[in-house]
Amino acid sequence: MESESKQSMMFGDVEVIRVVEWQEAFAPARTLVPQSGAEVWKSNEDWLAPDHWEPDSDRAVVALQTWVLRSGGRTVLVDTGVGNGRERPGSPRFHHWQGDFLGGLARAGVRPQDVDVVVNTHIHGDHVGWNTAGAEAGWEPTFPNAQYLVPAADDFHFGPDNAYGNGLREDDRLIYEDSVAPVHRAGQSVLWDGAHRIDEHLTLESAPGHTPGSSVLRLASGGDRAVFVGDLLHSPVQILDPSCNSCFCLDADRAAASRRRILERAATEKELLIPAHFGGSGAVEVRREGGGFALGAWAAYGTEGA
Repeated sequence: MESESKQSMMFGDVEVIRVVEWQEAFAPARTLVPQSGAEVWKSNEDWLAPDHWEPDSDRAVVALQTWVLRSGGRTVLVDTGVGNGRERPGSPRFHHWQGDFLGGLARAGVRPQDVDVVVNTHIHGDHVGWNTAGAEAGWEPTFPNAQYLVPAADDFHFGPDNAYGNGLREDDRLIYEDSVAPVHRAGQSVLWDGAHRIDEHLTLESAPGHTPGSSVLRLASGGDRAVFVGDLLHSPVQILDPSCNSCFCLDADRAAASRRRILERAATEKELLIPAHFGGSGAVEVRREGGGFALGAWAAYGTEGA
């Protein structure tokens, strides 16, 4: 599904624009979140369907999307999707993918040359793909004026020094070579670890487990708070049970610990939770309930015609 209108929210002085490239049923629910039981999906069908779950096929619905932040006079992208024309033999759905990512950005009023900062929350293929473009002439940074913020732990793990993720997946080598290495060669990358402040409103923090360098981006402006959590969450059922990892988490224990920590803080500080792949409105409040968590209100956007 392509974004047909501009979906935006204001957090103090920061505008957040959602750019959706694709949204549909992706994988069997308990393939995506293996530890989740059938009962949690069925008992929450009234709000999981149709935006997060397709009951008839028992498939989880996910979105492929990027968040555009306008903060302090600069334009910041949070993750860059799959990228067009990539060799991804291990991911048939996205092998030689052709999407309208740049068209979606244009409809949101963003040209490649306008982007000042690109945040890769982690190095997975659906988060770094549009870092680069131009396969025919050789991959080059899509955003010529941008600084690319890349988690150092992921760069090591997925890069040549660690033999492309210990050589477990051929796709990891391809992803690094076409979507990360060209940014390094262009001198546009910044590796960071622990925490990295982008500006007075935006701070990156490590939240390892999904990958070694998985990170979240915290937004604080005025009294408003939000946290972009990348792949810390793939489905809302993981809010109900933070011990449930996705099938893509490399370190289950660390991923669950990071998830619980970020949810605890979001509930305490009233941060709007903005995961990378939630369908529907894509962002939700979280609150404590008993010894765990429950979902609050979903995000409400101001919309403008495309």
